[in-house]
Amino acid sequence: MLFLVVAFLLLTVLIGSAAYLPAPVAVVAGVVIAVWLAVFAVRERRKHGRTRKA
Repeated sequence: MLFLVVAFLLLTVLIGSAAYLPAPVAVVAGVVIAVWLAVFAVRERRKHGRTRKA
């Protein structure tokens, strides 16, 4: 959960900084964060899915 909070804080910093970044850099940073959050979500679902079945 702490990692998710840190990810949201980093996302808000990047959104605030995006006004000063070139558009391609902001898009790449957004994609990297989105992929990282998707991987985190999949790992959490797998971890919680195993404990419910056991």
